[in-house]
Amino acid sequence: MGAVRTALVIGGGIAGPVTSLALTKAGIQATVFEAHATAADGVGAMLSLAPNGLAALEIVGADKAVRAIGQPVPGVVMADGGGNQLAEFAGFPGLPATLAMARADLFRALADHAVAGGVPIEYGKRLVAVHEFADSVTATFADGTTATADVLIGADGIRSTVRTLIDRDAPGPQYGGVLSFGGFAAASEVTAAPGVMYFAFGRTFIGYWRLPDDRICWFASLPRTSPLSSAEVRRVDPADWLAQLRDLYAGHVPGETLLRHTAPEDLMVVGPMERMPPVPRWHRGRMVLVGDAAHAPSSSSGQGASLAAESAIELARCLRDLPDPAAAFTAYEGLRRPRVEMIGTDAAAKNKAKAGHAGDRPAMPTPEQMFGPVHRHRIDWYDTVGH
Repeated sequence: MGAVRTALVIGGGIAGPVTSLALTKAGIQATVFEAHATAADGVGAMLSLAPNGLAALEIVGADKAVRAIGQPVPGVVMADGGGNQLAEFAGFPGLPATLAMARADLFRALADHAVAGGVPIEYGKRLVAVHEFADSVTATFADGTTATADVLIGADGIRSTVRTLIDRDAPGPQYGGVLSFGGFAAASEVTAAPGVMYFAFGRTFIGYWRLPDDRICWFASLPRTSPLSSAEVRRVDPADWLAQLRDLYAGHVPGETLLRHTAPEDLMVVGPMERMPPVPRWHRGRMVLVGDAAHAPSSSSGQGASLAAESAIELARCLRDLPDPAAAFTAYEGLRRPRVEMIGTDAAAKNKAKAGHAGDRPAMPTPEQMFGPVHRHRIDWYDTVGH
């Protein structure tokens, strides 16, 4: 039985609410502190939750709330830039469908589910300092307030403040060589069966699926050697970005058509594609990282949200079963680091291909190679850690 009874969870995005729900299930009282004024705050574009992520959410009863906002896309079709189909995958028998949804909708659904489960979430709480003591840790926020608990969990994203408090020399996000965009194409002649995610490779790459309202949602990348910040990307007129994307995807099937049927107001300007390189220290003293703060694999993996949910569950299991924070954090890192770094390395290779480095482009994987070991992963909540 673990000695931890209370926790401060910094960050109310994806990992924060799931971590707090898992801690509550483990008998640990958790409070979430979010820097933004509201749960969603209009951030992010679209994302997907894979079967492994849904399985993790099921442990804390959040899967139903997420299914209510997600669009099932169980199938995958891979093609080349000339329109030739290369592989088709209908999903693994016995596994649920991957869900596509707006990131902001997922934030709100998880926050609402956590509050309904008795988890307090305090908004407008930007962490500025942490003080550790022999048996507790105190967080100080920008508004001058403080909070104290047994442990502090950094679920504060890819630009984590907690990560730099654990290790001032910790790396920051790594630019993937491309700027990410998405959009909605209306009345295009592109064929897209409902419930199927399409990946069209070639000189460049575009992914897309049909929405319930018959529009097609797409996501694509614009190679750029020198990075721009998200704020810098958003200062550019969307019509200018759309013109650059149309030039890049000229002759690409179906990218050219999708972009021609996308209006500037329907362009989602996401920003630089980033990932976290391996983070040397996940924990120190009574502080630990979870989710993107420790292991953001970039959107090329399709696994960021799912891995965050998995890590939240595993961290709670370790704190439940092991005698002190140091033992729990060490066990948690041992359970998670090999898996998340494997997925992150694979996503980095995909980023290089999207950036136009043909020599780095991997061979076309089979559906089993691409999805099997990742999607089938399951956590046994009732298995005791260390036994």
